[in-house]
Formats: sequence, structure tokens, C-alpha cells
Amino acid sequence: MNVHVLQHVPFEGIGSMECWLADQNANTRYTRFYESTKLPDPRQIDLVIAMGGPMSVNDEREHPWLASEKEFIRQSTRLGLPVIGICLGAQLIANALGARVYPGRHTEIGWFPVEAVDTDRDVFRLPSGLPVFHWHGETFDLPAGAVRLAGSEACENQAFQIGRNIVGLQFHLETTPESAALILENCRGELVRGKYVQTEPAIREISETACAEINRIMDDLLSYLTT
Repeated sequence: MNVHVLQHVPFEGIGSMECWLADQNANTRYTRFYESTKLPDPRQIDLVIAMGGPMSVNDEREHPWLASEKEFIRQSTRLGLPVIGICLGAQLIANALGARVYPGRHTEIGWFPVEAVDTDRDVFRLPSGLPVFHWHGETFDLPAGAVRLAGSEACENQAFQIGRNIVGLQFHLETTPESAALILENCRGELVRGKYVQTEPAIREISETACAEINRIMDDLLSYLTT
């Protein structure tokens, strides 16, 4: 399996997905936009993973490579490739497919539950009420053809799916204690008072068991997308 990861900053890596990819003997390559903006031929790829980052999808003037990244995502979806986007990655998928991305009503940082949306469509089923890791201030409209998978008090569109192969998650299921610590070290200035913003000690209190639970769901989602 040839996997390509779109990574936007050094401190937002693939977290627990590294173990799943190793178990699949995946050939994992990266475009690390903070080092190089070169993108591969999507016809040589079996899975695209778009990670998070502090920039906005609307920041093409500051980050011109965002335009080529969105085109790469569009090409990948046209080819029918499995594509998963996490946080900024989900916003990139939504925007690349024609949906708006804009500031949300609330900034959401820390561990908060999302509620699964009841649907009779054939989609990946997320558990309801499970606390997951958030770090976002923007949100998105659903792109054409998308099914909403989850929402929360702070953010109506927390996850979506298009067809059998495209999933966007506004939240992080790949978070480990180590990856959460990296984001805190680099973005703690964003921890302003807010209804849906936890303190740094509260974020760090999360147990390894809780991380393992969401990591298992991420594994299941990756298996769903690639089988």
C-alpha cells in the first residue's frame, strides 16, 4: 500500500496511525509543506492522509501551496482514492470540493464529546458521546454529496463522508499523549478563556486508556477506507 501524508507543520504528525500503517507494511511518504511543496502523481497512491495545522485553508496569499494541495486532493477524489482529512485536512477536503470554510461560533480546544448523526446511509459509524481531541477555531459547510457523521454543541459539522472513500474529521482520533503534548508546546498561546477551551492541565490529564480508545476507532476507520 502506497500512502501519502500531507503534513503542514512539524508538530502535527500522524500520531497513532504510524502503528496501523506499519502493521499494513505501508510504503508511507510525505509532502511536508514546511520543507517542500512537491506533490506526487496521485495515480501512484493508494491512500491520502491530510493532517492538521494552524493555518487556514483561506490563507493562499500567505501559503501559495494551499492551492496546489487542494488541486491534489481534487485529483485524488476524482481517481476514487481513499482520502482522509483531519482538522485542517478535513477543511481542505471540504474547500477543495466547493464548500466554505470560515470561523466557527466557538473555538474548541481539548477533550469534548461528539455525537454521531443517525442516518440510514451506508457510512462509517462513529460512537456517540465519546470524548475526542479538538483544536480548531474554524468550521466548514458540507461539500456536495457529503453525509454528516457527527456534530457537537460547539460545532455542527464535526465529521462527514462522501461515497465510500472520503472522510473528513474536524477532531483528532490519532492523538496520543505525546502528540497532544507537542501541539500544546507549540500552540499554548491559543488557550484563551472560552466555553469549549480546556486548560493545559485538563488537556494533559487525559489517560493513555482514553487515547487508546480513540486510536482504535482511527484504526477501524483506516481499515474501512482501504478495504
